[in-house]
Amino acid sequence: MCGIAGAYQQDDGKVLVTTMTDRLEHRGPDARGVVELVDPTTSVVLGHRRLSIIDPVTASDQPLVKDGLRLVYNGEVYNYRELRRELEGHGVRFATASDTEVVLEAWRAWGTAGLARLRGMFALALHDERTGCLTLARDPFGIKPLFVLRRGAGIVFASELKAVVEALGPELGVDPAGMVASTLYYWLPTECDAVRGVRKLEPGTWSEHRPDGSTRTGVFCSIADEAAAAAAGPPVDLAATVEDSVRAHLVADVPVATFLSGGLDSSIITALAHRHDPDVEAWTIGFRAVDRRMEAMPDDAAYARRLARQLGVRLHEIEIGPDVVSMLPRMVDVLDEPVGDPAALNTFLMCEAARGAGVEVLLSGTGADELFGGYRKHLANLLAARYRRLPEPLRSRVLGPAVERLPVALAGRGVRPVRWAQRFVAFAGLPEEEAFRRSYTLHDPEGLRALLDPDLAGLVDDLVDQHRATYEDTSFEDHLDRMCLADTRMFLPGLNLTYTDRASMAASTEVRVPFVDIEVLRAAFAPQAVPKIDGRVQKAGLKRIARAWLPDEVIDRPKASFGAPLRAWTTHDLRPMIDDLLLHGELVGSGFLRPGPLTALVHDQRSGRRDRSQQLWQLLSLELWFRNARDAGVGVAR
Repeated sequence: MCGIAGAYQQDDGKVLVTTMTDRLEHRGPDARGVVELVDPTTSVVLGHRRLSIIDPVTASDQPLVKDGLRLVYNGEVYNYRELRRELEGHGVRFATASDTEVVLEAWRAWGTAGLARLRGMFALALHDERTGCLTLARDPFGIKPLFVLRRGAGIVFASELKAVVEALGPELGVDPAGMVASTLYYWLPTECDAVRGVRKLEPGTWSEHRPDGSTRTGVFCSIADEAAAAAAGPPVDLAATVEDSVRAHLVADVPVATFLSGGLDSSIITALAHRHDPDVEAWTIGFRAVDRRMEAMPDDAAYARRLARQLGVRLHEIEIGPDVVSMLPRMVDVLDEPVGDPAALNTFLMCEAARGAGVEVLLSGTGADELFGGYRKHLANLLAARYRRLPEPLRSRVLGPAVERLPVALAGRGVRPVRWAQRFVAFAGLPEEEAFRRSYTLHDPEGLRALLDPDLAGLVDDLVDQHRATYEDTSFEDHLDRMCLADTRMFLPGLNLTYTDRASMAASTEVRVPFVDIEVLRAAFAPQAVPKIDGRVQKAGLKRIARAWLPDEVIDRPKASFGAPLRAWTTHDLRPMIDDLLLHGELVGSGFLRPGPLTALVHDQRSGRRDRSQQLWQLLSLELWFRNARDAGVGVAR
């Protein structure tokens, strides 16, 4: 796991890459390298920061230069040993025991066709001295990031946006469309830019950049196509597939630990990891009792303790009672893009604690909810389809108004069912795609337009159109499969994989995600004896196979979110920051936010009438992100 940076056909490439590589130190504290090639037609500079996980010796440091190819690579390929044996059978000789050299030789042997054979997570840049071309590629799910800026006749790229901003800030401009997307989603879809022109390479794609300035692109793996092919194919042994993926993700030359929240997904990962490595240890997180009470949160750590005892796994616990006022600005810098999800703080603090104890690799249960229908919004949208059959007057004149009048907090204690009910009636009467979007975004289009500068209304419409196009780009007839595929293509790479990567790498640790695997995806969409949601039981198929590995109390416990006590934080800890930095901040001063609707959001939250904590956290995060960008010299694009 590492950080990469590069400049192609740039006169100042060496300076740019040196600056970007220094900014990425947290992603790879173990080694640093820069290689430069300049000839009459080509200029290429590649930089690398290394976190040594596989073959942790100097000979495997990057950039890797071998027989006319130069590679910088961020990620892990879990089937590299099998690919190495195959390549050796064709006469390839290896100088290291690394997966990096296998990636380079796979490219030499198979070109872009070899990318689909890499089972793992990766973002890479490879320069071919013979042709002068530079090729970039990113794994099918977008687990690993890659930001690319077209500049003159070439490109500049890096693992994190902040590295590009560090090198080229005064040349860049904040993209209002990205800020609007963040306000709607609280994260950025792949096609949206936080800084105009600094694009994210699409997952599962490659792009070839030539000395004459031309570019060629291609898709080596489409998640939508893989899911559709699996659905039309034979049944797959889900239990064997999940276990095989966990086994593969344990490949490392350093110890591997797990996250254990006490929920189904992390418990499956921990139990299977323990099967293959009895010495595996686990890490969990808890919150102050007062914060859990205000948020009406369960004590997940209690479940983690019980399971760890049953498995015989050593469990490390940390309690989050952080100084959130100081942590929020730090997390805004860590997250790189304007991402307003406090779960990132949990990941960062666990990774930081694990790293302090000498742990460099952890396994996470991320991805299971997207693939197997585990989010509340999935069940809620299925129920909404039935709700829409009720007479419209009953919905709009009786049920909706009654729910809206209920308070979300009483005597300082959160009333979670009321929050869920208010959320449900806000989208349940809408058509399918619109209801799904509204079930997890922070604002409806009308409310968002009212909150923002009126000149940005068209950008809101564009986002709605983009969501509809992605949701409807499928051959699935099943409502749940359509939702799961949309989440796997949008929500998973845009939010969960993004914050997992940034938060873990900020602590110089690697987080692996065994559910986010092409074989698991195929098994998830293949015909199964038990549906993803059976009645009101979510992830029913996954729960069925888990009974061979886990006790019933873990499998049958209520769904718990990997979240944070947002209501407590926004009501108490962050109150002065909201008053000073948000209500009188640069977003209001620039006209991006309208003060009246913003003040109404704050009043709703503090009165207990509505839960606006997530919206306020996102807007406060966006305010801090915008200030950071402006401090780095980034202008405002129009």
